[in-house]
Amino acid sequence: MKRLVLVAAISAALSTATASAAETYMLDSRHTFPSFEVNHLGFSIQRGRFNRTTGKVTLDAAAKTGKVEITIDAASVDTGLDKLEEHLRGEDFFHVAMFPTITFKSDRFAFEGGKVTRVTGDLTLLGVTRPVSLEATHFQCGNHPISKKPLCGGDFAATLKRSDFGMKYAVPAVADDVTLRIQIEAFRD
Repeated sequence: MKRLVLVAAISAALSTATASAAETYMLDSRHTFPSFEVNHLGFSIQRGRFNRTTGKVTLDAAAKTGKVEITIDAASVDTGLDKLEEHLRGEDFFHVAMFPTITFKSDRFAFEGGKVTRVTGDLTLLGVTRPVSLEATHFQCGNHPISKKPLCGGDFAATLKRSDFGMKYAVPAVADDVTLRIQIEAFRD
């Protein structure tokens, strides 16, 4: 009986130690700007970004696991051109009156060593949810040089078909393939 109690106590201690290895990071909205790139009429690559993003990342580098929840304010789309942004907010593109947010959620992280190399999850755009795999082109954790707070940051990218989410306006003149980039910085909670 004592042995059973001892095994239970050790198991509880180990599960607590494992659970505490995961750390939560809150996105820094001043340094997190999802962006997109799309071919326009075959002549140029047009770019835009979203200025308001919130979310959190839970990371356990030792266990090589993670979770992320990102919410993008679709109305914060920014191209530098007021008329284009007005059109992008309308029904032809992001239809922000009906779909005010774009979300990405994942609990499938791939690691190489202690660094995240890919995050595969579900992107919801225009009420349609599809799997998307974001490849890490850069990932780094450490202490912020000024605040000294623990910080992780990275750049992630994927190519997707906007028509898969119901955004079909002007295809193929405005390309169906869109490169989505998410650069993040997140401070440990």
